[in-house]
Amino acid sequence: MSRETIARRYSAALADVVLQSGETETVKTELAAWTDLFYTSTDLQTVFSNPAINHSSKENVLEGLIAKAKPSKATANFLRVLLQNGRLTEIGEINDRFDAVLQERGGVVAAEITSSRDLPENERAEFKTNLEKLTGKKVNINYTVDKEIIGGVVTRIGSIVYDGSIRTKLENLREELING
Repeated sequence: MSRETIARRYSAALADVVLQSGETETVKTELAAWTDLFYTSTDLQTVFSNPAINHSSKENVLEGLIAKAKPSKATANFLRVLLQNGRLTEIGEINDRFDAVLQERGGVVAAEITSSRDLPENERAEFKTNLEKLTGKKVNINYTVDKEIIGGVVTRIGSIVYDGSIRTKLENLREELING
């Protein structure tokens, strides 16, 4: 099973729990903190990824961390489930996907717009308006600059890509000229 599939399943299950209990922001904040903790501690990464360390020792380490941090019941139980299923080392991907699931369920979609130059505020506002009309949802846009596209923009919403870059248009024209 791919890491993306795993992250999607666990994050969707956690989203179901927190949306029902109303602990969305608390768990979101706590899960981000736990992700930081695991990624900044090579010792924790080693302990939880090492198959030579028995499961009860890993449980003791996690329970000690939970006792010190005192997270919400939902977060603590989620961490225990991840450990039980051998997925604690994938907490980063799960956390990233969890945020996306919460946005989707809240009627918000994430988009990425790549342009060859930094876009002025009026163009950004126009893109936002057009994408919200296109999707029928509120859109959070992440803007990036890539001079390699020469001009135009590449817009990605989920798995859909709208490529209006000059580079792609030139490549398509080249293919047409070569293939007749």
